[in-house]
Amino acid sequence: MKKKFKLIDLDCANCAAKMEEAIKKIDGVNDASVSFMTQKMMIDAEDDKFEQVLAEAVKCISKVEPDCQVVL
Repeated sequence: MKKKFKLIDLDCANCAAKMEEAIKKIDGVNDASVSFMTQKMMIDAEDDKFEQVLAEAVKCISKVEPDCQVVL
């Protein structure tokens, strides 16, 4: 399953790269991208693990940039 999400208050390209790297390491993730320019995140993960993957991705984003919000 592949889904896109809007990110609010993503402040720098470096943070986006750190987020993307962390999300790609989550178990069940096939691919992920975080774009600073478009303020969007794409996650491609296994269907049966998607909710768990999304919850972990939100945690990763909060660790890198606490003010950044994911619009579900």
